[in-house]
Amino acid sequence: MHRKTLLSAAIVSCLAFSAHAQEAAPTATDLDTVVVTGIRGSMEKSLDTKREANARVEVVTAEDVGKLPAHNVADTLQRLPGVNISSSSADEGGFDEADRVSLRGTSPSLTQTLINGHTVGSADWFVLSQAGNVGRSVSYSLLPSELVSSVEVNKSSQAKLMDGGTTGTVNIITRKPLQFAKQFTAEASIGAVRSDQAESTDPQLSALFNYKNEDGTFGVMVQGFSQKRELRREAQEFPGGWFKMGRNADGTVNALGQSNPDLLDVWAPSLLGSTLFEQTRERKGGLVEIQFKPNDDLTLGVSGFSSKLDANNYNRNFMLWGGNFANSQAPQAGYVVKDGVLTNATYAGVAGTNYGVYDMIYRESSAKTNYLTFDADWQINDSLTSRFQAGSTKGEGKTARQYIAEVTLANGGGASWSTHGNSSPTDWSLGGDLSPSGVTSFGTWGNQQIVAEDKEKWATLDFNQYMDTGVLSSLDFGLRFAKHSREAMSPEGASPGDIWSDLQNGATANYPSGFASGIGGNFPRNLWYFTPGALKEAITNNSTWLSNNDGPTGRHNYGSEWKVEEKNLAAYVQANFTGDNWAGNIGLRYVSVNQDIDSYRAVSNAANADVSSLFGMWEALAYSNTHRRLLPSANFKFDLAENLVFRVAASQTQTLPDYSALGASASGSDLDKTGSAGNPNLKPVVSTNFDANVEWYFMPRGLLSFGVFSMNMKDYVAYGTEKQMLFSELTNQLEQYEISLPTNANAQVQGMEVAYQQPIGEYFGIDANYTYSDGSTSHTWADGSNNLLGNSKDTYNVGAYFENDTFGARVGYTYRSSFLIGLSSVNPYYQDSFGTVSVSLNYKATDWLSFSLDALNLNDPTYKYYQSSAIPVAFYNNGRQYYLNARIKF
Repeated sequence: MHRKTLLSAAIVSCLAFSAHAQEAAPTATDLDTVVVTGIRGSMEKSLDTKREANARVEVVTAEDVGKLPAHNVADTLQRLPGVNISSSSADEGGFDEADRVSLRGTSPSLTQTLINGHTVGSADWFVLSQAGNVGRSVSYSLLPSELVSSVEVNKSSQAKLMDGGTTGTVNIITRKPLQFAKQFTAEASIGAVRSDQAESTDPQLSALFNYKNEDGTFGVMVQGFSQKRELRREAQEFPGGWFKMGRNADGTVNALGQSNPDLLDVWAPSLLGSTLFEQTRERKGGLVEIQFKPNDDLTLGVSGFSSKLDANNYNRNFMLWGGNFANSQAPQAGYVVKDGVLTNATYAGVAGTNYGVYDMIYRESSAKTNYLTFDADWQINDSLTSRFQAGSTKGEGKTARQYIAEVTLANGGGASWSTHGNSSPTDWSLGGDLSPSGVTSFGTWGNQQIVAEDKEKWATLDFNQYMDTGVLSSLDFGLRFAKHSREAMSPEGASPGDIWSDLQNGATANYPSGFASGIGGNFPRNLWYFTPGALKEAITNNSTWLSNNDGPTGRHNYGSEWKVEEKNLAAYVQANFTGDNWAGNIGLRYVSVNQDIDSYRAVSNAANADVSSLFGMWEALAYSNTHRRLLPSANFKFDLAENLVFRVAASQTQTLPDYSALGASASGSDLDKTGSAGNPNLKPVVSTNFDANVEWYFMPRGLLSFGVFSMNMKDYVAYGTEKQMLFSELTNQLEQYEISLPTNANAQVQGMEVAYQQPIGEYFGIDANYTYSDGSTSHTWADGSNNLLGNSKDTYNVGAYFENDTFGARVGYTYRSSFLIGLSSVNPYYQDSFGTVSVSLNYKATDWLSFSLDALNLNDPTYKYYQSSAIPVAFYNNGRQYYLNARIKF
């Protein structure tokens, strides 16, 4: 109540200055726009429209098909002030392409992504993002840049904007057929992408056809795309995290702790791997837009979109198995303990002890999304307009098959390691026989189908009433209803037989030459692995696939399943004002959400079980939540002088907790006995936001702006830990695991944004921006910190360009400082600061033919993850990418 009182007082205070009308869906002519084609002209237009905007909005626009300033939409958005990107949504590590977008140093789940103002069903190809780590953010990997007309980033809230983005909303806008100038338009892009580390060149194709009749009353647009690329990531990983030495599972001191008290509670690696990940990504789909104007007052539209990403992948992780020996065997004399970490250690070989373990995991994975919408825009009379939209959307992430081999080796061979903190990879080695003939045992698990479904149906009705009554210029009001469901399923899988007898004679291949040269370090590189074909054949031929069996003899893994259903009703009213040298709006949005959450809990007593399978027995759990809230907002703009503009905004926003944070059933890893689970009692995140910005237009196409922002978040979602009993696939019984659980806490973010751009002569120019974001939470993590998930204190972009009538060039550098990712096992871990260099070249050969070359990650960055300055988590290198395209227009 205290926050709401403060916010209401701020809005009333601002209202004393009054406010100005805004349209229900802002267009590029109203917004801060960075137009891609024609850099100089677009910057001038950008500054003109920025001066006219009444809210804090940024926009990137593509005038021609595929001509965004970078190949990926998310990569483009990171160039805007206050925008951060990340390449993953769970524990899959760093990749070469941005996949998630967040605002002002917060997690992607607090930023809402829409297409044409409506939600889009989303899902991921990575198995952990399909069941155990499912947020509310959208995967940009499914959204090719060729579809985009513009992308709007709303940094301040308005009552008419859909609720759901605590820190802001990204709205991706597609082209409409009646917007085209010509009656017939045909465009195509033919090109290729070269991934230097994968040593692969793959096709990139897209096309557009648009027709509208001579009267401009009917139009249809069809777009299609087919894009393929190979990815190879070379890495060092610590997939099991680190453990504290010298204690038993119950916390008592074990024999090692007694014999070597200086090693008690010292950190050592559970697993330390030489990791090769390869993937083929094929994205295919299209967009159809139809518009019909039966008269001047009514426009009808139908829109359909579909995109599918096939993303089969093979991950090989050859690992030193510290968890199998380092808590029972003392290292040889001369070991070093520094900052509570066993930094240098050599272990003599003990017969019968396996010092290495090797995981080879081939997954057939995919992700897809689609939507279908119908909308009607009606000019009811001279002063009243309305817009109706109804639609449905569905996203699906699927791991159809998982072919997994886990072998132990280096029996009696001993091991050693030498760490270098989080700055560079750890040097390590294993003794003994590391070849296929040195394998001492074989295991498999997880050949299980995983499906994630994200679905929504919605209807919206919006009105705008023109009001010619002094400073009150118009009134926006409307309703929205949506029914949303997110579900994780694992209905069938394979019971393994004698796979090893077949697989041990299967075809093998070697790690690529020069493996991991980009990250450095001295660790095993000349390694073998079973080919994907050999792995798939051996497991398929020696396993029994069980489907349509939900009973005790089936492979229905209820422990991986959960479902969240939400019904959302919203209503809003927004008054728009205008006056001499000022403008703005003030409004209220009412939101009512009903949640139903279903999950399962493992039990050991059959009398308490509702369902059972070969994975164990479970009790079905059901929860219901209701959340109702009024969300006020206000935005104002003041023209202080001819070239000086001041803006101020205040609002309350709400984001519901991540789906998996609410619903996920408990699951764990058998290697280190850690896992995660959901919390159905979580409350929504409610943020009280303030924003102020001043802009000085000191010359044509020149701008210097400075802004500050503040977000006070109540019931922010953080993570704690507790012990739970879960079913183990390795022992076929209940075992104790250390489980991470989401919990509510308070959080806050304060920061500032600075932007600068200036032409230099006729053809050159520079631009730069910097964002400072200081975030913290009342929750204390296991490392004693109060860090906010996703919070980078420093983000900046610098760029320069040249452009004449036929040739254009742009170079840019983007930097993001370190930030908290989440939990590795049960310990918080971070991504280190990183920067990327990109170059874009364009040549206009004729009015109908042009060429472009985009070079990404030219500095070949290494993405570093760590638990502390002394404890690394991973080092990833993906190489450089080059996109060459020829664009044809008819």
